[in-house]
Amino acid sequence: MVGPRILIVEDEEPLALLLRYNLEAEGYFVDSVGRGDEAEIRLREQVPDLVLLDWMLPGLSGIELCRRVRARGDTERLPIIMLTARGEEGERVRGLATGADDYVVKPFSVPELLARVRALLRRTKPGHVATLLLAGDIELDRETRRVRRNGRELHLGPTEFKLLEFLMQSPGRVFTREQLLDGVWGHDVYIDERTVDVHVGRLRKAINRARSPDPIRTVRGAGYAFDETFARAE
Repeated sequence: MVGPRILIVEDEEPLALLLRYNLEAEGYFVDSVGRGDEAEIRLREQVPDLVLLDWMLPGLSGIELCRRVRARGDTERLPIIMLTARGEEGERVRGLATGADDYVVKPFSVPELLARVRALLRRTKPGHVATLLLAGDIELDRETRRVRRNGRELHLGPTEFKLLEFLMQSPGRVFTREQLLDGVWGHDVYIDERTVDVHVGRLRKAINRARSPDPIRTVRGAGYAFDETFARAE
């Protein structure tokens, strides 16, 4: 089943690629355009489940595109998160008054943005967002922030929880330490890559008790992956 469809409207190509990578890792189907007028055409062809919309765009500004989207019957309720470097209170009010559902100021934390995407989809399209991740005998509940293994509740720190959630979303996929840093801590946080090893060690200690199989696979020279075979186990 294809996940929720998200349209990224962003003319900064590196940022658009970063957003696409992280959203696809969460199971979303992602499309992106770099101009406001192109985005308007795309929205007439197919309406996504959510739009990440930059304020400053060539062709047609994000604020004008948002206004036009709200004026159309088929897109008047389309969830929109505005992305912008304009952080002044007056600009935030203007963006929300035009019709944006949320407003994120650059530079921003990617994990925080992903959380806002999930929250908005959960509110507007509750059937599209899975709140429970299941893999083998591990159960992770995003809403209650609880993790259980074989029915026993595990006590994880906030970072270990986010790390496990990130890995469970893409079983079998190998993530480098740098990718884990971007996905869990955010690309604007400057910490040593070996920090990942410390938190993976803590996570393993918390979930691998009573000789339980280790679902986290270490790939030498690359990074870590959540074992795909384990994730398919019943």
